Amino acid sequence: MPKNIFVIGLDDFNLCQLHALRHAKDYRFHSLISYQDIKGSARFPVREFLNQAHQTLTAFNGPVDAIVGYWDFPVSTVLPIVRRQFGLRGPTLEAVLKCEHKYWSRLLQKEVVPKMVPPFTTVNPFSKDTIPHCGIDYPFWLKPIKAASSHLGFRIHNESELRQSLATIRQHITRLAEPFNRILEMASLPPEIAAIDGNYCIAEGIISAGRQCTLEGYVHAGRVHVYGIVDSIREGKHRSCFARYQYPSSLPHAMKTRMITATEKVLTHMGYDNSPFNIEFYWDHRSDMISLLEINTRISKSHCPLFKLVDGEYHHAVMIDVALGNLPDFPHRQGKHKVSAKFMIRRYRDGLVLKVPTQEDIEKIRYRFPDTEIQLHIQPGMHLSDLTGQDSYSYEIAVMFMGAGTQKELLENYRSALGMLPFDINITEKQEWSCTSSLSFLTR
Repeated sequence: MPKNIFVIGLDDFNLCQLHALRHAKDYRFHSLISYQDIKGSARFPVREFLNQAHQTLTAFNGPVDAIVGYWDFPVSTVLPIVRRQFGLRGPTLEAVLKCEHKYWSRLLQKEVVPKMVPPFTTVNPFSKDTIPHCGIDYPFWLKPIKAASSHLGFRIHNESELRQSLATIRQHITRLAEPFNRILEMASLPPEIAAIDGNYCIAEGIISAGRQCTLEGYVHAGRVHVYGIVDSIREGKHRSCFARYQYPSSLPHAMKTRMITATEKVLTHMGYDNSPFNIEFYWDHRSDMISLLEINTRISKSHCPLFKLVDGEYHHAVMIDVALGNLPDFPHRQGKHKVSAKFMIRRYRDGLVLKVPTQEDIEKIRYRFPDTEIQLHIQPGMHLSDLTGQDSYSYEIAVMFMGAGTQKELLENYRSALGMLPFDINITEKQEWSCTSSLSFLTR
């Protein structure tokens, strides 16, 4: 009988990929908490989500074989709670929080890979003593204890920027802090962690020098496996915005091995088991130093098409196998292309959207460059500032997935495809970005 797989935040784009899996005929996919509720709302009523999930699963006429998700908060932290209620395989809530509570995660990382962890401290943005007692030398990164997509993350160079950033954080932090605190209430936390809730921030030393990459893997029955490494290329102010993800990584083999070893140490130390993960590192080739950026307790949905293009399968397959208790048998280099990338098309100033590419425009690109996928995030009549979940320095207006035989061919094809996308945005402030000027990052 087909396995019943419930997906929290199921959306059409990923559903198409799930139906394209090699073993899709063995599964029946069901939505558990709608995509609109999870990603289209200004608030995250965690208790309502949990009640809704419990009612849906209880009323289901058949076995519930697995519950999965590929979104960040709140999906990643709701999953272990729902799985526990129905006796399904997955990591404990505490293990997930050890990865996703930024301060708790840094404390544990420091115990096993201290040389890969930057200096860090907690910051209470609502305290009057925050500025004189921050304790981290400028420049540093300031971000909430729990955030998503670099939201409310700021690079701080001086006290003036710190004051401005704290004011912005105080205004917006509760959107994620309040639901995250509801999650924390359901976990068994050490006293020193319980005192640092979602209304806190973490200040960290800068580790953005060098090359960034993400290891995609899973833990099955206590053993850590890494099946792919993706390079992350940045652009924009302070190189704070992602320009593209490219697979497979071109990092030296020795660096990959060191990162995999560190990953095994950290996740084992945290007691994380029976679930996929992705973990981000920086390698500074000048100092030969590797720094650990963060851990996410899920597959990266952004990387799914990249694996399909190069390896021949979306890595949703890994997510499903582990949730069912199966050891994944993920293919390697069986795709149509040697290299693949997700390109993020951005603007750096707010503006009114007048025109976006039509489906006909997109089909012309797909005809010229087979296997290309394009997702638009904007529509006519909206302002870029209406977009949710953006980083602190840019607006992501679209993404493009492409594959090719070489990196040179990949970047040339992207240049051509980008020029075929007729965006018309009336910039309300001085424009700092254009399709032409954005191409400078492509050779890096």
